[in-house]
Amino acid sequence: MTPSKAVPVTVTLYTAPGCSLCDDAKAEIQRAQRGTPFVFEEVDISRDAALEARYRARIPYLLVNGRPAFKYRVTAEALADAVRRAAFAAR
Repeated sequence: MTPSKAVPVTVTLYTAPGCSLCDDAKAEIQRAQRGTPFVFEEVDISRDAALEARYRARIPYLLVNGRPAFKYRVTAEALADAVRRAAFAAR
C-alpha cells in the first residue's frame, strides 16, 4: 500500500486596506500557520468593485478550501482546527 499524499488546504482571506480587524486576522493566520501547514491567499477587495460590493460588510472574511469559515474574527486555534478538518475531509 502506498502512503497517501497530503492534500494542501487553502485559506483565503478577503481584506481591505485600513481594516484593523483584518490586521488582527492576519496575525492569527500567521500564528496558526506556525503549527499547521496550509496555503494562504490574501485577496484585497478594494481592487475589484464586485468583490468590494460582496465582501465589504463581512471583512475580514475567511474561506477554508473555498468554504466560508470565519467573518470578523478568527483565532489561531479555531483556524488550525478548521484546517485540520478540511485536510481530513479532503483525503
